[in-house]
Amino acid sequence: MTETNDCEECGFRDDAVTMADAVEALPAFGARYRERLSGVEPGVLRSRPAPGTWSPLGYAAHVRDVFAWYDEWVGRALVEDRPVVVAPTPDEAAELGRYDELDAGEVATALAANAERLAARFAAVPEEAWPRVHVRRGHERSVLFTARRAVHEGDHHLLDIDRGLRSLGHGAGS
Repeated sequence: MTETNDCEECGFRDDAVTMADAVEALPAFGARYRERLSGVEPGVLRSRPAPGTWSPLGYAAHVRDVFAWYDEWVGRALVEDRPVVVAPTPDEAAELGRYDELDAGEVATALAANAERLAARFAAVPEEAWPRVHVRRGHERSVLFTARRAVHEGDHHLLDIDRGLRSLGHGAGS
C-alpha cells in the first residue's frame, strides 16, 4: 500500500514535503497557532461555527494532541517492530479532553512545546529508519509519512481555524 496524505481541500502535496521540511515547519506552528488564538474572545474561540465543525480552540487542542501522539508513536516505531498504537478518535479526544473549555494560551504553549519535541524527534531519525512503521487501526504508517502528516495536520487546521473565525464574524489571519 502506498501511503499518501494529499489533500484537495487545502492543496497539501505529500511528496512535496521532505523530512527536512517537516523538521523546519513544525517549530513554527507554535507561533502560528498563538497568533490565531490571540486577541480573540474566549467565547468566540470556544464556539462551533456549524454543527459537526469544531471550534477554533478545538482545532488547536487537536493539533496539540496530535503532535504529542505522533512523538510517542514515532518513538515506539524506532524501537519496536510494528507497534500497534491506540488513541481515541478525534471526536472522542475532543470530548474527553473538553477542548472547548480549555485556556487558549495554555493550549498554544503546549502545542508549541509538542511541535518542538516532535521536530527534534524527526531530526534525530536516521534516513534508514524513515520506513519504520507503527500500526493504527490496521494501517501501517511510516516515520516519513508521519512527519508529512504532522505538517499537513498543522497547516490544514490553521485553515479550519481561519474559516471558523471568519464564519463567527472575527477576522482571521492567512
